[in-house]
Amino acid sequence: MANIIEMPKLSDTMTVGTLVKWLKKEGDAVKSGDMLAEVETDKATMELECFFDGTIVKIFAPAGSQVELGAPLCAIGKPGEKVDAPAAAPKAAAPKPAEPAPQSKETAGAATAAKSETAPAPVATPAPVAPAPAARPVAPAAAAATSDRVKISPLARKLAAEKGIDPLTLVGSGPGGRIVQADVIVGKVVAAAPSSGAKASGANLGSVFAKGPIQEEKTVPVSNMRGAIARRLVESKTQLPHFYVEIEVDAAPLLAMREQLNAGLEREGVKLSVNDFILKGSAEALRRVPAVNGSWEGTQIRYFGAAHVSFAVAIEDGLITPVIRDAHTKTIFQISTEAKSLGKLAKDKKLKPEQFTGGTFCVSNLGMMGIPRFSAIINPPNAAILAVGTTVTKPVVKNGAIVIGQTMTLTLSCDHRVVDGAVGAQYLGALKTLLESPALLLV
Repeated sequence: MANIIEMPKLSDTMTVGTLVKWLKKEGDAVKSGDMLAEVETDKATMELECFFDGTIVKIFAPAGSQVELGAPLCAIGKPGEKVDAPAAAPKAAAPKPAEPAPQSKETAGAATAAKSETAPAPVATPAPVAPAPAARPVAPAAAAATSDRVKISPLARKLAAEKGIDPLTLVGSGPGGRIVQADVIVGKVVAAAPSSGAKASGANLGSVFAKGPIQEEKTVPVSNMRGAIARRLVESKTQLPHFYVEIEVDAAPLLAMREQLNAGLEREGVKLSVNDFILKGSAEALRRVPAVNGSWEGTQIRYFGAAHVSFAVAIEDGLITPVIRDAHTKTIFQISTEAKSLGKLAKDKKLKPEQFTGGTFCVSNLGMMGIPRFSAIINPPNAAILAVGTTVTKPVVKNGAIVIGQTMTLTLSCDHRVVDGAVGAQYLGALKTLLESPALLLV
């Protein structure tokens, strides 16, 4: 009797999986441990493992289909064995239809005509229409005469002649539609669209000034990941009582320490990022203020003995939070290496469930995108998340004098059921001390 491979639960929040592609086909011999297919969960793309020896005698879910947990994917049996679809087979949703390609006016017109031809109502045969005569070319003298009748200022006319622009192609913005100098300049810019790969400049900003849609109007189906993110964020923002505390950190010592370390370790291929210091500092601050390292569980609050620090990674269809386990026991160099490895796996959608679950605290850093400050939404079941802004150069007061300083703003979002305001402030104070004395993070 054939063995049925069903859609497994590959993440803690997974309800359906998308069968991205089959790595085997019907009739292929397989053995336990072989990878049968790639499945996209709400958090990553993972490989589906075979647990039986035999032959794939039937595939129930085609590539691209969304399949509920427990629904059959394929049957492993003896060569030539006949297998009927199990009762649960209808759970495998049909592949989503591809978005129709955008239609040109001509194509759209043809499609409309085709629909009308299939409609039950009779359609009268239209009388033949004579083709419109081709436009006659305008003689240079006539064109010049036409140009003379255009409302255009003398300066604009002179500039248009120098640029080789026909005033008839311009739209006037002056009184009564009169073409002024600015219209000639903008008209020339629009006409001079930048060539492929060229950077926009004062002479070729056509793509900036040209009018038109900003993108193709379309609708796209919600992926498993985007759907899971939507549900969790709505749950977090509506059910968790958020409050926010913010602190400004002197980033100059951290930046100097980072530059010094990277210069000394360049030959070894080690390059520390600002976020590596933030991750290490966050874990050490949890050691000093452990009350933040907790989770609300309804009738009780769970406090964790280890700092499992996760960090947000933006990927194509949302974001995911890989976890650096026991970050409080690891050096900044270990954290840096692990963070880079996890970040790459996240972008490739190759994280395993144990690599993105079980975090007790989260860091979200938009500093590399130039954002000075922001507030992040808590990632349940964590009780807090740290939002990290970019380093800003600005005047600051040191020792009674105004000097040029480098500051960084940190914002802590807290679940008020677990973390009180004073505790959140203590945590940020501890983190500030660590980041302003970065040598403490090297021990």
